[in-house]
Amino acid sequence: MHIQITKADGSTEFFKVEKLRRSLRRAGANPEEISEIIGKIDDHLYDGIQTQEIYRQAFALLRNSRPPAAARYSLRRALFNLGPTGFPFEKFLARLFEMDGYTTKTGIIMQGNCAPHEIDIAAYKSDHSFIGEAKFHSRPGVKSDLQVAMYSYARLLDLKNAKICEDDVCGVNEFWLITNTKFTSTAENYGNCVGLKMLSWDFPRNNNLHDRIQKAGVYPVSVLQSINTAQMEALIARGIILCRDIVTHPQVLKHLHLPKRKYETLIAEVEEICKVKINK
Repeated sequence: MHIQITKADGSTEFFKVEKLRRSLRRAGANPEEISEIIGKIDDHLYDGIQTQEIYRQAFALLRNSRPPAAARYSLRRALFNLGPTGFPFEKFLARLFEMDGYTTKTGIIMQGNCAPHEIDIAAYKSDHSFIGEAKFHSRPGVKSDLQVAMYSYARLLDLKNAKICEDDVCGVNEFWLITNTKFTSTAENYGNCVGLKMLSWDFPRNNNLHDRIQKAGVYPVSVLQSINTAQMEALIARGIILCRDIVTHPQVLKHLHLPKRKYETLIAEVEEICKVKINK
């Protein structure tokens, strides 16, 4: 039976069970859990069902069996929860690129040939450097379009003679346009044509934002199921962007004033997600 599902942007496509299977596998669910979840989801599919509903059902089932796996499965939603401003998303991207050996800066002003520019992220290491625009969206159906890509390319042209740092490698040779959602096909085609580096949840096909996060094993604190939104925001306000920040700075949790049982649950969740033992 072919089931038509409705995506976040309103478009439709046939349900592909392998996409669901792959996302559950990436989250760390074992084969038995995957088969059980897919079986239960299959029983509730109907024409026109929204992808958000499929996600909600899968997440609920996974959370009941393996909370840390559910946290990894909820990664895309966790990025939305880094809002409502884009500032925490910029910080998260900086930490992600630091895992690749870059020194990073966020929220800086650079003078171009014709105008000053506020740069969301700048990164450099011994053999490479780039600046970038972080387009944060709080809803999955919103895409970064051609206008955004053209604006980014114009900024690259104006900043050609600028430098991120004093080293020879720090010239502005690349501009990265990064979003937590998706690009329109027109924006992707334009970016490829003019030489923009573009990174979204699923673009390019390989080494996209999702792939990079999974490979680096860096998960924002917004994936944690043991804290609420206010507690998450309190951690971010103190510079705790990643789950692994709690590993290195567990004392920050005292600011959450958690009861002992909730504290132990949170510690266990972080240890499982990061695959380490926390020295409390």
